[in-house]
Amino acid sequence: MSARPLLKAAFAVFSAAMLGLAAGALWMVATLYLRQLLPWLVVPLGALLAWTIRRVVLRPGIGAAMLAVLATVLATLYMNLLLAATRIAGEMDMGLIDALRTAGAGMLWQLARLALTPVDIGWFVAGIVLAAMIATRPARRRLPPPQARS
Repeated sequence: MSARPLLKAAFAVFSAAMLGLAAGALWMVATLYLRQLLPWLVVPLGALLAWTIRRVVLRPGIGAAMLAVLATVLATLYMNLLLAATRIAGEMDMGLIDALRTAGAGMLWQLARLALTPVDIGWFVAGIVLAAMIATRPARRRLPPPQARS
């Protein structure tokens, strides 16, 4: 058995994870800038993640859909954990890195879970489903340009 398929799969998972973390950080910046929760932003971010994974990382199909779902879930979790850490940092007058280190993953997860509403969960599910649907669709073929008439 060749190592090439294993390395290709590992690279695809790594790429999807990094894309998800980057999307979560971007989502967090938008949330902080606008000073309000933006749970609906998971829908365009999930679509963008799925499109990127479908076009760059893997061919459209079940594998691309699983990676798009992974990236969207990771973006959602990362944004919620960062938001919880930001709240702690703001209320305790400490830096974000200090708040992340002091609170730990367990406390941040509990705070993020307590802040979720059913509407937020609905938006998250909608974004995840849209990401899976976009990643499974085959890419459209581009038509050749019309030839000039002589």
